[in-house]
Amino acid sequence: MSMITRHEAARMLFGADRKLHRMLQYWAGTAIMYTIVIGMLFGPAALAGQPQARAICLYVAAGVAVFYPLVRIGTRIGLAPTILAGLQGIFSISCHVWGYSIAGPLRGATLVGLPVIVVFCVFALRPRQTLMLTAFNLSVMGGTMWWHAAHDPLHFPPAAEAVNFVFVAVASLAVTLLTGEMSKLRARLKTQKDELLTALDTIRTLATIDELTKLANRRHMNELLAQEERRRDAARGPTCIAVLDIDFFKRINDSFGHAAGDSVLRDFAQATRAELREGDALARWGGEEFLLMLPNTTPANARAVLERMRARVAALEPCDGATERVSFSAGLSIWHPDEPIAETVNRADKALYAAKVAGRNRVIEA
Repeated sequence: MSMITRHEAARMLFGADRKLHRMLQYWAGTAIMYTIVIGMLFGPAALAGQPQARAICLYVAAGVAVFYPLVRIGTRIGLAPTILAGLQGIFSISCHVWGYSIAGPLRGATLVGLPVIVVFCVFALRPRQTLMLTAFNLSVMGGTMWWHAAHDPLHFPPAAEAVNFVFVAVASLAVTLLTGEMSKLRARLKTQKDELLTALDTIRTLATIDELTKLANRRHMNELLAQEERRRDAARGPTCIAVLDIDFFKRINDSFGHAAGDSVLRDFAQATRAELREGDALARWGGEEFLLMLPNTTPANARAVLERMRARVAALEPCDGATERVSFSAGLSIWHPDEPIAETVNRADKALYAAKVAGRNRVIEA
């Protein structure tokens, strides 16, 4: 059996999902921090058999172990990240309160970790939830300090407990306010990022799609032609190029206005798009002219596609006030492997001119 690589081991432990990976890394950081702090404060006493020290060590170890599978499968069982973070925060607070109660002269060290809990939760909790966690933190710790000062003033002097509480309250509230501002900043940055991504998608769409007809634009079609030329593969079968032009389009614009012309262009694009096969590409080449690329297609099959398009376009209703139905002429050429594909387009364009001279509403092959 081959040895498991470091990458494979990390994937098994933390998962492949980036968000889950990050959450489990936070868990691992928390586990390491608890191990160091609890080990330093209570490890020697636990090894010496002191019951309370052993109990808190077991409690912390069990909590850390339980939260690993909860984080790992939380989304599968419908456990929201905010709830999971809140539970971990409450568990952390209980560890600190318990540790403060039994740590003796070293109990001041446990207070340092209380504001850290808020920092760890800020990435999952909303500002209001963070504030609620801080209020719970201070109320539990404050109640614990008051109870010990009232029942054991020798070991928990009231004045010292008051100073400790003020220290914890000021530090926790300051961290809460700062992390709240961080959360708002992160939210604004996320909103800006989403807006930028949306704008980028819009720009990308505008760069490749003709706004009026929703077909590919000339720039994008040139890219597709260049890709087809780079792929030059005789085994795929021939590639055919057709140039299409709506007949008497200028007459439509002059007689019925540009709005009617735009409507004809949209209807034409919708009708011809319906006959495209997988792999075909149709673009608005300019004005009322369109370019059709048919990869892996013989001239006979290409002509069949164009004839189906002509039938669909002929079935369109005339624009308001017109009596003649829309039609188009087309020039068709096959791409020869020994010529630039731009030359194939030129030959199709010449064939289109021949179709118009011959009376329009027809397909002529170069």
